[in-house]
Amino acid sequence: MTTTSQTNSGLKLQVLGASLLRYTLVIILLWVGCLKFTSYEAEGIKGLVSNSPLLSWAYKIMSVQMFSQVLGVIEIILGVLIAIKAYAPKASYYGSLGAIIMFVITLSFLLTTPGILQPGYSFPALSPMPGQFIAKDLLLLSAAIFTAGDALATYMARVEMQPA
Repeated sequence: MTTTSQTNSGLKLQVLGASLLRYTLVIILLWVGCLKFTSYEAEGIKGLVSNSPLLSWAYKIMSVQMFSQVLGVIEIILGVLIAIKAYAPKASYYGSLGAIIMFVITLSFLLTTPGILQPGYSFPALSPMPGQFIAKDLLLLSAAIFTAGDALATYMARVEMQPA
């Protein structure tokens, strides 16, 4: 049997978890977005992008560094949009949708990048780099899906409260 106190504690943990999930996603997007302006990060993603049927075309029209910077700008914009849910839930929703698309593309690297599996092993033995490095995006994708739903629910609640 649960008590009201236990229920309240559970709800408080859910609210805390939702906030941490949102703003940890924001921090990661902003941080990694800023790192895309460094040469080591641009070179670090080169093997992932060049083997991707979805993104390899980009290196035909811009340099490795320029593409990395474009990605950085996108990640920073998405992070800011997700962060402003309290002020602009619809914009936050769109930022989360953008992050969902980005993480789905990133996860596609698991299918296209050589060296995903640890040499000498088979699935599910992911290599530390790039396999395990990319696998973390499963959690980031889940966080983006959650923040999209949360922002959309907030937006719809505000729309319903508007006078007709």
